[in-house]
Amino acid sequence: MFPMIIQAPMAGGATTPELVHAVSTAGGLGFLAAGYLSSAQLEEQISKTKALGTNSFGVNLFVPNEQSKLDEEVKTYERTMQELAEQLGTEAGIPRYSDDEWDEKIRFLLTLDIAYVSFTFGCPSKETIELFQQKQTKTIVTVTTLVEAQFAIKQGADGLCVQGLEAGGHRGSFEANQARATQKPLRELLSEIREVSELPLIASGGIMDGREIKELIALGAAAVQLGTAFLCCPESGASPLHKESLQNGSFTETALTHAYTGRPARGLANSFMQEHEDAPPAYPELHYLTQPIRKKAVQDRDTHVAAMWAGVNFSHVRVMSAGDLVKLLYQEAQE
Repeated sequence: MFPMIIQAPMAGGATTPELVHAVSTAGGLGFLAAGYLSSAQLEEQISKTKALGTNSFGVNLFVPNEQSKLDEEVKTYERTMQELAEQLGTEAGIPRYSDDEWDEKIRFLLTLDIAYVSFTFGCPSKETIELFQQKQTKTIVTVTTLVEAQFAIKQGADGLCVQGLEAGGHRGSFEANQARATQKPLRELLSEIREVSELPLIASGGIMDGREIKELIALGAAAVQLGTAFLCCPESGASPLHKESLQNGSFTETALTHAYTGRPARGLANSFMQEHEDAPPAYPELHYLTQPIRKKAVQDRDTHVAAMWAGVNFSHVRVMSAGDLVKLLYQEAQE
């Protein structure tokens, strides 16, 4: 159903049509990230990917949350972020709710012949899944717990992306304020879900080489999804600061934080994360609030404030073209 190696959809600019094309051409499966894009921007990315010569790829969508009810907490955090923005010589954004143009993107994708559509931050309705299946589009739901997996199975998903605690970037959990006790390492979660489901499972979280791929396939995964491993490829849209910080040894560990967006996400552990552990779990309100601050920090090469997503094994990142990396991963997995 899937190629063994899948490139994670990394929203915010890291995923590019060039990256999707390079991975897909080398025998993997590339995924565009529709999160934070307008419908028009998504259409442009799909057109670019097809113009490069790749027609079989995936698109990932953010399932909208309910609007946060933490109004007072958000206002307090907004004042803190405004002070930080002034120190950086910029302005904080306006915290607001958005459904990420969910309905518009669904309608648009249903007019196309897309090979795969995956969902993060929740599971769509059974009706939505069936509409894609009628178009011969395979549907994948990102799950971070056994309960989420069981729900996605009932909704009729074709496959599950099993995201372990080691993964870089946002937790794909259905709830923005995911309980710590429910967050499990990849191998433990994969084994749990494998016991209750015959669906194809895509293992995701901290995977950097073919040896791990071979191990996870043996544990019951049908495929693996890698994100951090592709960040330093020339086709990646990650900022130079992000790429350098992954490689130069200035960071030695990652941490989970919801201080940037209101949702837990794993990145290179910096002082911003430590100083704002009390941020409210209000997504996407905090995403829009801190967006200008994050952009300014990257421009200023301020690693203390910039959000640089990374999985736990980021120190094993390799700098090479995405196509060469896919080929090397396949080779390592067969050794």
